[in-house]
Amino acid sequence: MPDEQPLDAGEDSNLAKVFAALGDETRLRLVTRLCEEGPQSMVRLRDGSAISRQAVAQHLKVLEAAGLARSARAGREQIWKVQASGLSQVQRYLALISDQWDAAARRLQEFVESERH
Repeated sequence: MPDEQPLDAGEDSNLAKVFAALGDETRLRLVTRLCEEGPQSMVRLRDGSAISRQAVAQHLKVLEAAGLARSARAGREQIWKVQASGLSQVQRYLALISDQWDAAARRLQEFVESERH
């Protein structure tokens, strides 16, 4: 993506929230489960975990505030799913950083090769 534009201040601020949310191991596991297994209730997300219902609810609220997950009511349950736009923003940012590193490596290689001649 060589033509990617730099991120504006609003995107920077939101990405900081996203990476802070993903920086917690439990929240990262929740996002991974939602990505791999699809929409799930909080009860299903708790399966196999020693974490309390209240803790899971708090982690999901952080993910929701960061734009990584959202819920919809289905009867008496809330079903949580990944919000693709939040992950797309992360992917765009990482691609931008990758492009910058690739460009820096190319410049270094060109410099080293020019010094040889």
